[in-house]
Amino acid sequence: MVDFSLWDILRNLLMAARWTVSLSLIAFVGGGLVGLLLLVLRLSRLRGVDRAVGAYVQVFQGTPLLMQLFLAYFGIALFGIKTSAWTAAALALTLYTSAYLTEIWRGCVAAIPRGQWEAAQSLALSFGEQLRHVVLPQALHIAVPPTVGFLVQVIKGTALASVIGFVELTKAGSMISNASYQPFIVYACVALLYFALCFPVSLMAQSLERKLHGHRR
Repeated sequence: MVDFSLWDILRNLLMAARWTVSLSLIAFVGGGLVGLLLLVLRLSRLRGVDRAVGAYVQVFQGTPLLMQLFLAYFGIALFGIKTSAWTAAALALTLYTSAYLTEIWRGCVAAIPRGQWEAAQSLALSFGEQLRHVVLPQALHIAVPPTVGFLVQVIKGTALASVIGFVELTKAGSMISNASYQPFIVYACVALLYFALCFPVSLMAQSLERKLHGHRR
């Protein structure tokens, strides 16, 4: 048995937390870019595109993230491509995030009064110009609080990446617990670190929501 002090446990967990933060940011930014592209495609009214994007969203929302991680890790290898746990986790979480953000943002666009679309059309704006100059700026104002709030789910979702061997906060906690035989202390520290990551984001989302409601009044 290795003798671990509380500082040793925290130090090792903090090092692993860097990977949790990195994976969360990659999934959130990558998912945001893919989600924005899917949103534009869904609003484009092209035949069949709306159904295809809707099916994409349903697949990722209707299946467990754990299964998506397994499929990304073992599925890519079927094509003869050597896949690291980092690559598979980043890919799965990016696609998972994009599906949810697409749906969140679609709801925000739907909240824009139809009259705004009609006003933009009366100015002879193209579809892209309608989105860029009229609809998306208003939808963005609505979308910021739920988008920031969803980041909490992304951070917590990274814990599942441990099942494919990616050493983030949860996986590091399991390894340290097995080495130190102090599971209660280790997992209490893991929980506190997740709270330290998620709580400020939750406060930010609540603050943005209050400001939004205040602006509407």
